[in-house]
Amino acid sequence: MRGEKRMDNTLGFIDNDTWVHRLSGTTKLLSFLLLSIIVMTSYDTRFLILVMVISLFIMKQAKIKWDNISILVKIVAIFSVINLLAIYIFEPEFGVKLYSSRTIIFRGIGRYSISLEQLFYEFNVFLKYFSTIPLALIFVLATNPSEFSSSLNKIGLSYKISYAVALALRYIPDIQNSYMEIRQASQARGIEMSKKVSLAKRLKASADIVMPLIFDSLERIETVSQAMELRRFGKNKTRTWYRQRAFGKNDYLVLLGVLILIAIGILLFIANNGRFYNPFI
Repeated sequence: MRGEKRMDNTLGFIDNDTWVHRLSGTTKLLSFLLLSIIVMTSYDTRFLILVMVISLFIMKQAKIKWDNISILVKIVAIFSVINLLAIYIFEPEFGVKLYSSRTIIFRGIGRYSISLEQLFYEFNVFLKYFSTIPLALIFVLATNPSEFSSSLNKIGLSYKISYAVALALRYIPDIQNSYMEIRQASQARGIEMSKKVSLAKRLKASADIVMPLIFDSLERIETVSQAMELRRFGKNKTRTWYRQRAFGKNDYLVLLGVLILIAIGILLFIANNGRFYNPFI
């Protein structure tokens, strides 16, 4: 509708012509999995910042715009803030126990004081989110769903499951488009859903869209299921992939870079005598 901002695909494949998009789906999948594991394991602030900076740089190289990820980033930011508050409420002295040090910044009631160690620990938790999320966004937004399914199959997952994952990724943009069409139809009938009304009314109006959206999605699923059955999908034990890419020079370079990052993370484990970097020693 006129005056309404267009909703971009939050998790849809963006077909840009970049070196990131030209990488094999297997390379992107392995890089995402390996880096996510080392990032979620490590609590070394220096390493987390390094991975985050590299991820943001690659995201820029992939020409992923803010409009494509803004909604997801805001949701993650809200979730991370809630999680950090929950950590402080249930264990306000965890950082003190972890780093064997206590530097009080603000003295509160009982054990609810704010210590530098607790803030540092929660800062590392925050870094984990924003080191992993860019990796996930690069993988999802720069990988064709068909190529993604072929990469899953290549690392040993059943092609039936791989194809189901690819279909789910393909449906995300379609569901978003259906949501916008139903929303515009509701507005045309006089249901206000813009910022002119309160948040509560907008949430209620959005909730009313859910049922038509579910029925529309079920109809799409039924159509695809019947088409696949008619084509005897799943009859054979293996299948070929139209979108499968062979490994190239850049794939080997990227995997080498990932292995170097993992080696740095492991060396920091050894240097720190564990997963945690302690600057308070």
